[in-house]
Amino acid sequence: MSEPVRQRVQIEGRQLEISNLDKVLFPEVGFTKAQVIDYYVRIAPVLLPHVADRPVTFTRWPSGVDGKAFFEKNSARHAPVWVRSVTVPSPGSSRGRETLDMVLLSAVPDLVWSANLAALELHVPQWRVDEDGGQLLPDLLVLDLDPGPGTGVVECAHVAHRLRERLVADGLNPVVKTSGSKGMQVYAPIRCTDREHPSRYAKQLARELTGETPEQVVWRMEKALRPGKVLVDWSQNNTAKTTVAPYSLRARPGATVSTPLGWDEVDALRDGADPESVRFGTEDVLARVAEFGDLFDVEDRHRADLPEV
Repeated sequence: MSEPVRQRVQIEGRQLEISNLDKVLFPEVGFTKAQVIDYYVRIAPVLLPHVADRPVTFTRWPSGVDGKAFFEKNSARHAPVWVRSVTVPSPGSSRGRETLDMVLLSAVPDLVWSANLAALELHVPQWRVDEDGGQLLPDLLVLDLDPGPGTGVVECAHVAHRLRERLVADGLNPVVKTSGSKGMQVYAPIRCTDREHPSRYAKQLARELTGETPEQVVWRMEKALRPGKVLVDWSQNNTAKTTVAPYSLRARPGATVSTPLGWDEVDALRDGADPESVRFGTEDVLARVAEFGDLFDVEDRHRADLPEV
């Protein structure tokens, strides 16, 4: 096996060693590591605010999306000294450790470092850490719409529209994005009173929608219940869980991106627009940001108190 081709680069005053830039990570579209790094550099101005101060879980695909992958939470041990890290309590799925040393992506060199590791996907929690690394209360609500067999993004659009109506009625200001795979995710910036508050509220919403249209929506996770229905996954609000970040690549054959949408695009799907109209690659996303700015800019939106349940 040949040695990897390595080179040193300077980015924003940081020196990095990158390797195998011509390695194809998405064979279906011939998308290379160099293109992955280039995308993350160019999308950084809108991506970084969404991951700032949120411990990152990487999904790494060192042999490309056709090879084996692994999640990496305890990633600070091999990060450069200039990448900020934080020690957080270990979730129940990480056995044998009480804490994890996780990285915080704060600047363009951080993204280049992670992309060079073939960390194609970036997943973050709905909470941030403070300057001392202490875990803050959740500041985002998320409802992950996962289409079951026989359904797709159009059915998700119908459910997303209904969720938007509920959230707005409760004083929240929701945004929506594609998952980059099959579904959608509805978010809202919030203030809450305790860590479990978002889960309680999201679960209640999911159960209410299921009760109204049990033939279309399901709130329970059992796979046997899901054919022909959209799962409203409220459990993503568990503070031990993460969701793919806005503008993150997805490890799918077409090098698709989890892409913020306008609510008019959701309505267009409900009215019969082509589902492919909301399937975006990297150049599509960069063009959308140039034209529309950040459609997911929750920091500029009213952060409302989450209703009591």
